[in-house]
Amino acid sequence: MYKITFFIVIATIISACSANKTHNVSGKIENAADSMLYVEASTLEGIKTVDSVRLKSDGDYAFSVEAPTESPEFYNLRIGNERIPFSIDSTEQITITASLPDFSKNYMVEGNESSKKIKEMYGMQIKLQKQIIDLEQNKDMFPGDIVDSINSLIAAYKKIVKEKYIYPNPANASAYYAVCQSLTDLQGTWFLFNPLTDRDDVKAYAAVATAWDCYYPDADRTIQICNAAIKGLDNTATKKAEPIKSIGGKTVEETGIIDVELPDIKNRIQKLTSLKGKVVLLDFTVFGAPDSPERTRMLRTLYDKFSSRGFEIYQVGLDDDIHFWKSSVEYLPWISVHETNGMATNAYAVSSVPTFFLINRENEIVLRSDFMKGSLEDNIEKLL
Repeated sequence: MYKITFFIVIATIISACSANKTHNVSGKIENAADSMLYVEASTLEGIKTVDSVRLKSDGDYAFSVEAPTESPEFYNLRIGNERIPFSIDSTEQITITASLPDFSKNYMVEGNESSKKIKEMYGMQIKLQKQIIDLEQNKDMFPGDIVDSINSLIAAYKKIVKEKYIYPNPANASAYYAVCQSLTDLQGTWFLFNPLTDRDDVKAYAAVATAWDCYYPDADRTIQICNAAIKGLDNTATKKAEPIKSIGGKTVEETGIIDVELPDIKNRIQKLTSLKGKVVLLDFTVFGAPDSPERTRMLRTLYDKFSSRGFEIYQVGLDDDIHFWKSSVEYLPWISVHETNGMATNAYAVSSVPTFFLINRENEIVLRSDFMKGSLEDNIEKLL
């Protein structure tokens, strides 16, 4: 399989743990003799204490945490009111070292790449929180200027988080953590991302929801974030014929949120949602891959067989060489578009090519290639 080099391989974060398996969280907290160290589970119902230990003079600790069975899970180490957030997925050994008094500001995480990304965000989050509180306490600025400054800080922070932690790999635990971040300032505790009414934030939520629905379809966290994304898509729809009923229908024409709108060989914008009413194969591919010619012949056979019955192919080329892509698709009968910014690829959590999705006549995703049973031809036949 031809790998896309600018994506982290999503498979590395998929949990494969059995229900009774445990993971080890250990390390050293310096200058913390006689302090109580807690490990907390950050659940959908709230924070729950899992275990605790009174640290000795050497600061060493070790906890056994139940392995997640459906999706990555989130935890904190806590001393007093300071917390260190981390995630557990497929990693069996996580090491966290820190020291007092800067417990949550100066620590190290080893053994879990998602937790390293969470650490980066957490540091930025603490800095942002302090900047906001400083502005709220500023007596020399007009209230309107304070609000504008805070909004600018938040917008800049969210832009970095989306571009660095969400869209490059929305299936990662760190992407889920990113969209669920909260801040505590003088006004109280509130979520940074608004999944219900802010169109840009809804888009980020939907990207994570789509990815988690593909990789962790039965997890409670997936259900939670999909419900939020569905409500947000419905709330921010530019046209509304009917409520959105599933995250699989995120590309319906009414929303215009996770739609794919890319240029074809003649630079005309082709919208994926304009194909509502047809059975669509949304295909992400690289024509420069060694197996591309054979695969194109296979798709041509399927297209010739089913196109008269309402079957269409919307093929997204990801080749770096756009001239090669143009020459490759010039005589193909289906819709061929080209992407360079990675937005559609991110939204659909594509980590390798070829990857395809089957979309029914109601614009609902019903199948991803990773989970296909039977032949592609048989699955198309069923939808038609």
